[in-house]
Amino acid sequence: MDNQITRRDFLKLAGLLPISIAAPRFLSSLDAIGGVQADPQNVIVLVFDAWSATHLSLNGYQRETTPNIARLAERAVVYHNHYAGGNFTTPGTASILTGTHPWTHRAFQPGGKVPDALVSNNIFAAFENHYRITYSHNLWANILLRQFRDDLEQYIPKKKYFLTGVTSGTSNDFFLDSDTIIPALFESDEDIALVSWIRAMERQEQGYAYSLFLAPLYERYRNYYYGKRFADIEAFFPRGIPMDDYDMFLLEHGIDGVGGLVTAAPQPFMSYFHFWPPHAPYRTHRDFIGRFADDGYKAPEKPLDLFGDNGPKTKNRTEYDEYILYVDREFGRFYDHLEQNGLLENTWLVLTSDHGEMFERGIEGHRTPVLYDPVVRVPLLIFEPGRNSRTDVYANTSAVDLLPTLLHVTGQKKADWTEGTVLQPFAAEEPDPERAVYVAQPEKSEQYGPLTIATLVIRRGDYKLMYFYGYKELGAAGERVELYNLKNDPEELNDLYETEKEIGQELLNELKAKLEEVNAPYLSNS
Repeated sequence: MDNQITRRDFLKLAGLLPISIAAPRFLSSLDAIGGVQADPQNVIVLVFDAWSATHLSLNGYQRETTPNIARLAERAVVYHNHYAGGNFTTPGTASILTGTHPWTHRAFQPGGKVPDALVSNNIFAAFENHYRITYSHNLWANILLRQFRDDLEQYIPKKKYFLTGVTSGTSNDFFLDSDTIIPALFESDEDIALVSWIRAMERQEQGYAYSLFLAPLYERYRNYYYGKRFADIEAFFPRGIPMDDYDMFLLEHGIDGVGGLVTAAPQPFMSYFHFWPPHAPYRTHRDFIGRFADDGYKAPEKPLDLFGDNGPKTKNRTEYDEYILYVDREFGRFYDHLEQNGLLENTWLVLTSDHGEMFERGIEGHRTPVLYDPVVRVPLLIFEPGRNSRTDVYANTSAVDLLPTLLHVTGQKKADWTEGTVLQPFAAEEPDPERAVYVAQPEKSEQYGPLTIATLVIRRGDYKLMYFYGYKELGAAGERVELYNLKNDPEELNDLYETEKEIGQELLNELKAKLEEVNAPYLSNS
């Protein structure tokens, strides 16, 4: 029998040791253990939720929403045409974590999961020789992360960096919420019970809860509890303390918390951190309120969409931009922390989002069949160890490219299941200028069935085609097709489908061929 300890075994043991023992320098010096790199490289993927690239100063947005990121971008690779996998957390996050499109990972419904047969196809399993850590503010992201717990050394519970978790040791008050009730009563069915609690007791982003009786009572109880306990914090947040759909937090706590985690983690480590801002409600710090008052910016006027409702829906755009300033400040602090602790010398830092946000065409938010760029084009910056210059990449890229790229640059084995490609400038081969990038919104389709109701996007070169089908709103036509040249028309105001039929038909045929391909296994089984 081979009694030699493996690197995988050591990492498991390291997770049980005190931090002072399992320090980075200690682990990185153990070259005798099989598989340890002489120059190990860490990975940090940092996701800020619902962050549209169209509101990023680096992409030409007229408001300076990201002064710190603009400064730090001079040491990064900046991707200007990067697309999420889907239009809300579940599909967007799953595409980052699996390197596959929604029609493959099948986690495209609210609170959905990756099928059991595909659970091992995740970013943490791919980094099997790294110490793996994760934390998320977002409930739906956490549902996915809990699926991958067998491939993690550290899974930090959501409540850890919320106010009730951060201050839990300072009071004898007991707060009745999902993180206290659910684990105690539904240990074996935590995910299902958690979603049920949210639906019954707490308001969703659309502003309603399933239970018209319990939800108002619970909300009054929660507001009383928070008002009594966190009154001193409210002065810093005139619009209310930041919160997700039901719980309050300070972004500073999360940033400081994960900063401490990576500083103490055994190396090499792989980490994924997912924070709520700038997702609604847009409750920024008082330092940023009024920053864009009377700045003269006026959003372009756009027609109401079939899937929108009355009004242009631009009212909360400024509050969203002010919330991005809060994100920008905290990312700057996180970056400075990494630099001061020497981690940037051997750590790949990725800054991105799971989807965007929209304030136009009668639509606010992102839970919509309409996949214009504000909803699906997201920031992506990659900070390479030792890089001191900026590179701008204007090629079309996808969330599914992130996993194969990180494996490539850190010298890991390829993950055969991924559907992306290694990003420039890190790929050995020249990029394909005709490469197609896809986005899918099949939320109303069955998880284990063909995609019968969906919006699909194909982006190739300067052209972007949106294909809607199956929605009752489309009436007898049954489908809708739009084509835009984003180089000439970045605001997507001039539909070219009728005037540039050749390219439109070519892209539509390519998209329908892909749809036929991904639907085939489910049609043959029906």
